[in-house]
Amino acid sequence: MATAAATAPAAGGKPPPVFVLNSLDATISVVDPATWTETARLPTGKEPHHLYLTPDEKSIIVANATGDTLTFVDPRTAVIQRTVRDIVDPYHLRFSPDMKWFITAANRLNHVDIYRWDGSNPQLVQRIPTGKTPSHLWIDAKSTTIYSTMQDSDELVAIDLHTQKLLWRVPTGSMPADLYGSPDGKFIFIGLTGSDGVEVFSINPAATATPAKRVGQIPTAKGAHAFRALGDGRHLLVSNRVANTISKIDMTTHTVVDNYPAPGGPDCMDVTTDLRYIYLSSRWARKLSVIDMVEKKVIRQVNVGKSPHGVWTLAHSPR
Repeated sequence: MATAAATAPAAGGKPPPVFVLNSLDATISVVDPATWTETARLPTGKEPHHLYLTPDEKSIIVANATGDTLTFVDPRTAVIQRTVRDIVDPYHLRFSPDMKWFITAANRLNHVDIYRWDGSNPQLVQRIPTGKTPSHLWIDAKSTTIYSTMQDSDELVAIDLHTQKLLWRVPTGSMPADLYGSPDGKFIFIGLTGSDGVEVFSINPAATATPAKRVGQIPTAKGAHAFRALGDGRHLLVSNRVANTISKIDMTTHTVVDNYPAPGGPDCMDVTTDLRYIYLSSRWARKLSVIDMVEKKVIRQVNVGKSPHGVWTLAHSPR
């Protein structure tokens, strides 16, 4: 999500905090990027995994999967604003680009939920059975199609956002996790956590048969899992959880152009506005790791809670 707020300072001119979701502690670690200390640990519902900025940029929404709640937090001050209850199994979450719809993937209950967004609260309008273990979501730039990986049935499914019906499903490689659509809308990249690379599908919505066709796989390393666009419109980072590395992919040539060390079971990432540093959740090491992409090394680590997953800061590069 590229926004003007990406470079906005927090209250008092201080840099905005870095947020790390501790999935097994039901907390958020708040890290000061000036001193690199954990300044607070905020309570959430059970199993916070992912988070997303609201369309008005006044809150980040933390999805608490087994807590069936959403926690709203001020992205500048790290103050908890409110809790929304009765959101069933929100593992992954995303707003449609037109900001009219709020989507969640119920990872353990095998459905995707579509909510209408009124600017304040999500209102459930459709629950769509998907298959085994919907993992991550992607929505095309025109806000017409939701794509979701099925982690345990090895599939990619597509949902029409207007009719709110499942359109099609295609098989993927082993344990598909995160997915990302190329800026031109022609390809979807899928991290194969059960394999050693990123699968690539071409997307043609006008096709009479299934609009998705597998066109290849990009070798990265074992446990390809989570994505973060670098912010330059061309390159995509993928964390390789088993190999403890991050690969940099050129989305135009479908090749790996660089690699970085990423210790402790790398998972989610954010990238600084200058495109130099990666903020990484080191899942098994209980740390936030900071990686210098120029020096190609880890320059610092901050202790956080158990099983850190989502990581985010307001001062990020475009997504």
